[in-house]
Formats: sequence, structure tokens, C-alpha cells
Amino acid sequence: MNDLTELADRFLKTCAARGIMAATAESCTGGMIVAHLTDIAGSSTVVDRGFVTYSNEAKMDMLGVEPATLRAFGAVSAETAREMAAGALARSRAGITLAVTGIAGPDGGSLEKPVGLVWFGMALSGRPAVAEQRIFDNRGRDFIRRETVRHALEMGLKALAV
Repeated sequence: MNDLTELADRFLKTCAARGIMAATAESCTGGMIVAHLTDIAGSSTVVDRGFVTYSNEAKMDMLGVEPATLRAFGAVSAETAREMAAGALARSRAGITLAVTGIAGPDGGSLEKPVGLVWFGMALSGRPAVAEQRIFDNRGRDFIRRETVRHALEMGLKALAV
């Protein structure tokens, strides 16, 4: 079992112990988080769904991200990550949602938003959605996406431990 599989397994077991389902809202990872979760046998008792919202239109249509948010802050922002997480919670049976939006490269970065910048959103039932930022070393698209999966699962585990 590799380290991401172990993290995914811990996340699933923690959700099961808390009696809640999980959902993801993914942009830069294109479904990698939910894929790691559903690679594990028995995950259907915990995983409700995964939203892959790569385009701004998908973020608006599937998750209810406000057009004004995207215009004012862009897809890669704390505001969008929070709205993605909250939207996934509202549109699923999940009690926890993990959302990611970022720039995995190799193109698309700028001085303001470099390759490796990822915003994470997380929502738990009954609590406001939160966001946090990471800037991963630009060691290639695969590295950034894998580290994004890792951090999202760790963020979820930390929230569930409270």
C-alpha cells in the first residue's frame, strides 16, 4: 500500500467512524482524490460522489460557484475553493467535502499565481467552509497533483479529528 492509499484508507475509516459520507470537488486534480478513495474496497459506504469541475462553467453549473466570485478572484482563489466545498456539501449527501483548485502546470502560471499554487476548500456539515493555500515546488504536473491529493486528505483528516 503506498502512502496516498494509506491516507485515503485512513480518511475513509475516519469518515465511517464518524458516520458521515464524503464528496470531492476537484479542478486541478481532475478526479484524482475521489479515484484514490474509490480504489479502496468498501469505499461505497463512505464516498457519495466526486465533482470534476475543470472549467469555470462546470464550477458554476455543478457547484453553484458565483460568476461574480470567478470574475473578482479567479478560479484559483480562496473564495472559489470555499464556494466549491460549500456547493459540493449542498449538492450531495456528504458530511464532509474536499475541494481543490490550482495551477498544476506546466503552463498557466503568473507572478501572482505561480505554477504550484493550489487553494484547498473543506466543508463540514454545520460549519462554514474554510480554505487554505499551498504553493508546491514546481517539480512537474504529476508531483503537484499528487501533493494536492495528499494535502486534501490530510486536511480532511485533521478536520475530522476535532
